[in-house]
Order: sequence, then C-alpha cells, then structure tokens
Amino acid sequence: MPGRLRRQTSAARLTLSAAGPAFDPRDGVCYNRRVIQLIGITGNLGAGKSSVLGMLAELGAYTIDADQLTRELMVPGTSVYQQVIEVFGPAILNPDGSIDRRGLGRRVFGDPQALARLESIVHPAVMERIEGLIAAAPRPVVAIEAVKLVEAGLHRRCDVLWVVIADPQIVRARLSAQGDLSQDEIDARLAAQASIAEKVKLADVVIDNSGTEEETRAQVVRAWEHILTRAQAPWTSGTRGYRDE
Repeated sequence: MPGRLRRQTSAARLTLSAAGPAFDPRDGVCYNRRVIQLIGITGNLGAGKSSVLGMLAELGAYTIDADQLTRELMVPGTSVYQQVIEVFGPAILNPDGSIDRRGLGRRVFGDPQALARLESIVHPAVMERIEGLIAAAPRPVVAIEAVKLVEAGLHRRCDVLWVVIADPQIVRARLSAQGDLSQDEIDARLAAQASIAEKVKLADVVIDNSGTEEETRAQVVRAWEHILTRAQAPWTSGTRGYRDE
C-alpha cells in the first residue's frame, strides 16, 4: 500500500499550532494563508463517483469532472478531436460532425490496443486542463473525479484518494437503468476496467455507495469534516497540497 503510506508519512511531518484559524472552504482564504487540498475521487463505472463529487460541491469543494473535460476536448475544431479522427477515421462521426462517443466506445472497449491509443491522445490534454483548473481554483479544497485517476498517475498529485465502490449487482442495475448502453456494451466496459481491489489498497477513504443516498452522504460528510479539520491548522511544513504565501 505505497500510496497510503506516502500520505500518512506526509501527514506525520505536519507541524500544528494549538488552535487553528477558522476555515470556510468557500472563502478560498484561510486567514493569511491560501490553502489548496486536492481530493482525488475514483472508482469503477457505475459506482457513483459523480454523485459523491456532487455532494462535495454542495459542501463547498471546487469540483473537476474529468469525463466532462474529455467531452469538451473532443468537440469539433479541437486538437484532440482532430487526432481522434485521424486515428479512428470518419466512421466514428455523427451526421453533424461530432464524435459518436458510444460508437467510439464500441471500437475501443474490448480492444486494449485501441483503448490505449485513444487514451494516449486524450489523457495528456485532460491532465493539462486539470492542472490549469487547479491553478485557478477559486476555493481551497479541490475535488477531481476521474475513472482512470489511478491508471493515469493523477492520484500521486492528490493529497488524499477517495475510492467509491458499490456492489457489482447494483452497478449493473444502475447502468442498465440509465439505458445508454446495451448489456454487451456494459460487459465490455466493465471488463476493460482495472481491479477495484487494487485501487482500494491505495485509498485513504473508501465510500461504499451500495446503499441509500443518505447513507452515502453520511460517509462523504464524515470524510469531508476530516479534511476541514486538517485544513484548520496553519501548516508550517510546506507539505504538498498546501502552499505558502
């Protein structure tokens, strides 16, 4: 569990005062020190990552949705759009010229080489956009949601890693209820994912989203309060995730 040990070691180096200043994550300022705490959120398809991200937004975090960034980067006229067309051809286009994401998914899920080629185009652009959003974040706590957060190495950039899990039967039921994918497409996408067990080993927080929304929210609030407890202290160690004036 190298990721967990890394973060625990960093936390142990922090120097705390007896009483930290009052802190509101929506202020963007912790008295005379601007603070940014990065929360990485990941989990497999259908686990409920977006729901957890939404709850964090309600609590005051500045949120970044990597999948939404991917959509924005793949619109006609962008460099990513052009590269994807060059690699996969015009057959993946809708009549209006936009990329048929479902059709593209059918091309790459089940074909590891094709998926790797797509990710080699998309991931660097998404990472660059994420770094820009972090640098300009208007709030001191930033939450990044990405299904490939660990695979892309982005978890190393985060101060804490949250992994969202759910019972496999519930995941399938959710994906089927959405109606966006056939059963074959669901099977292919789930099969293409990395083992959730390996991600859980790296996690600082595991959110079990198998139950009700209220049960999930209670877990999110508890983890969030821990983040705020840490953020209230005037860190003096220069630890990654907090920056001095």
